Amino acid sequence: MLTGQNFIAGASRASDSTFRAVDAASGQTFEPDFYEATRADVADACEAAAAAQGSYGALPAAKRAVFLRTAAAKIDALGDQLTQRAMRESGLPEARLNGERGRTVGQLRMFADYLEAGHWQRARVDHADRERTPPKPDLRLRMVPLGPVAVFGASNFPLAFSVAGGDTASALAAGCCVVVKGHPAHPGTSELVATAISEAVAECGLPGGVFSLLNGSGNALGEALVKDPRIAAVGFTGSRGGGLALMEYAAARSVPIPVFAEMSSVNPVILLPGRLAEAADTLGTAYAGSLSLGAGQFCTNPGIVLGVKGAALDRFRTSAIEALAEVAAQTMLTPAIRKAFESGVGALAADAAATACGKGKGDGEAGAQAQIYTVSGDDFFANPALADEIFGPVSILVQCNDINEIHAILKRMEGQLTATLHMSQTDHDIAKALLPTLEGLAGRVIANGWPTGVDVTHAMVHGGPFPATSDPRSTSVGTMAIERFLRPVSYQDMPQELLPAELQDDAGGVVRLVDGGLQK
Repeated sequence: MLTGQNFIAGASRASDSTFRAVDAASGQTFEPDFYEATRADVADACEAAAAAQGSYGALPAAKRAVFLRTAAAKIDALGDQLTQRAMRESGLPEARLNGERGRTVGQLRMFADYLEAGHWQRARVDHADRERTPPKPDLRLRMVPLGPVAVFGASNFPLAFSVAGGDTASALAAGCCVVVKGHPAHPGTSELVATAISEAVAECGLPGGVFSLLNGSGNALGEALVKDPRIAAVGFTGSRGGGLALMEYAAARSVPIPVFAEMSSVNPVILLPGRLAEAADTLGTAYAGSLSLGAGQFCTNPGIVLGVKGAALDRFRTSAIEALAEVAAQTMLTPAIRKAFESGVGALAADAAATACGKGKGDGEAGAQAQIYTVSGDDFFANPALADEIFGPVSILVQCNDINEIHAILKRMEGQLTATLHMSQTDHDIAKALLPTLEGLAGRVIANGWPTGVDVTHAMVHGGPFPATSDPRSTSVGTMAIERFLRPVSYQDMPQELLPAELQDDAGGVVRLVDGGLQK
């Protein structure tokens, strides 16, 4: 049974102010009441995290792995109770949320495996050479946790990017205590997951400050959390405005901290001539499916498609329009997101350069209608605002004069999470010329696919140059995500018995770079 209370170091806490979840389909609030965290709650959660950080950060990797697997099992055991609550709060379908639960527990288990493999430690040993002039000292390096991390739950993934999502999983794996600001759109879902994590903390004998959850419907809670001097880093997925505000708070602190924010992307898709000529109809149908998937509420939604004008692009457009006409209007995550979508589409429709050419079923009253607009390459190049993200099921097809115009547009675009090339063998020379630009533009370059869908693997990069993320060196998905919450420490001429176990001479089974050579 949901209590609506905040979780602060394993203890529940109420307050004088409350809010309720909103049924995504009806727009009506429903029980129970959830208690707004106060500034005192923020301070207590951060103090508990700071107090627990030393012991949790020093915990052997194998024991942290046990904790992550325990949390995963408890979240998975929530089963239909979790799915049904998330469905009502988000409007997302059952199959999607069951899959998202699988992804959430899967990435916790993936990080557990990664901890045990030891690669994350980046252990390095450079032996001394006392005969060298000047003498070379003995140097040994490993990674240590940054400290307590503030994580902001995302609206569009109530499980995989929220309380136990990728930011929390990677921070806990790194040895960082976590204070989560739950997203107000799905507080019941957040409480269920937080209960499971808190039970895992207790079962594994860890200090309560390893994990806390704070509820809040306004921005003041997030500001207070980022400004708390005990927080060492921030993980955020959301709007550009929200991410930039957190970055300002973090930079203005007496001790600035990093904010790893995933914010804004239109994920350009380039249709190269050879592939377009041979598969225009198939590509058009797939495009309609990708842009309307999940009501377009993915950070990797294909917001911009570029192709060269001609009969093949006309066929592509016709196929996409026909496929989109069969897509029913869909419920969006929150009324605020729906309002922002309608405002963005309204501005696009009012732009004389843009022409509405395709729309989904319905009149828009029951939900958001998927839409396609067309614009000429000349007009798109002249008006950079057309490349601004509209979060939801809308996309712009840019009809360019030639490949050179496509390349020029790509060169002036902002940083992206993804860039996609649809190509055949005959297009490889063109693709080769475009790749350096795409590598500089995006964190993930896709061949003959669609950007929606982010696989949780070791080689995944879900990041990119600003404004896709605040730090283009980072990823929020995959095992490399742990690196955001670690920092290197080097030990010089340290006695063996004082060295961390993985840096001692007799350390076995640890992958290390020893005098420049990889050893295990």
